[in-house]
Amino acid sequence: MAQLIDYGARRFDAAGLWFGHGSDNSRDEAAELAIFGASLDHADAPAIYEQELSDAQRTKVLDLFERRMRERVPAAYLTQRMWFAGHEFYVDERVLVPRSPLAELIERRFEPWLEADRIRSVLDIGTGSGCIAIASALALPQAQVDAADVSDDALAVTAINIERFRLSERVCPVRSDVFAGVGSARYDVVVSNPPYVGSEELSELPEEYQREPRLGLYGGDDGLEIVHRILQQASDHLRRDGILVVEVGNSEGALVDAYPEVPFIWLEFERGGGGVFLLTAEQLAEYFPRSRSLSSPG
Repeated sequence: MAQLIDYGARRFDAAGLWFGHGSDNSRDEAAELAIFGASLDHADAPAIYEQELSDAQRTKVLDLFERRMRERVPAAYLTQRMWFAGHEFYVDERVLVPRSPLAELIERRFEPWLEADRIRSVLDIGTGSGCIAIASALALPQAQVDAADVSDDALAVTAINIERFRLSERVCPVRSDVFAGVGSARYDVVVSNPPYVGSEELSELPEEYQREPRLGLYGGDDGLEIVHRILQQASDHLRRDGILVVEVGNSEGALVDAYPEVPFIWLEFERGGGGVFLLTAEQLAEYFPRSRSLSSPG
């Protein structure tokens, strides 16, 4: 098994593949495809690396290697699985591959920003696979979670994962363009990993990223089209002590330039990643009052 993984890694390096959807190097990518193709379990590592594979197992693994190189798709689309906040989710080409640093905040149950046991409601905007919404529900067993997305295709994947985790009583998929589908509901936490890739950055993305749905990536010319709307409307949908948490990735600088007066709190993560801000309901009411939400940002 180990030799097969090394072979795959060498082939991936020679093919010039790009990694960034759950792994950041060729060997980890080859290992995931090999473990999946051989129908083995990550939990059995490191013993599985010494295991002899059958001809059928080797054939399936080699086929996955070839598809990864030929199709230039993220490995998660070949295995239809990805881990987020310690949980395995179903994914396919209808949604982005989960990889947000927000997983760490969810694992910490949104502390110290809120008392976790007092969180009763969460809204996830742009839920995609549902990983943020479902991980939040698993971390906060007392909370109700709305998983919102404008894409019916994405919500179909969300529904698969809600069923997989048996959370249909606490996680509700909602078709919503930002806040449009949630009415007058207010939440303790509004969290979002929205589309935030701008035009220039999108055109320069490696082919693997181009295989993901454009609707989940493209955030307008400056990458902030959806983020502006979230900021302008969030105050109307947060409870008094609530928080807004949004990932904006490489568009962080553009956001600060757009709102130089806003005291964004930029979160830090032990496992890496950044471009995630937090604002309290009080801050949103001050800097994004309802009257401002009717005008342009800046």
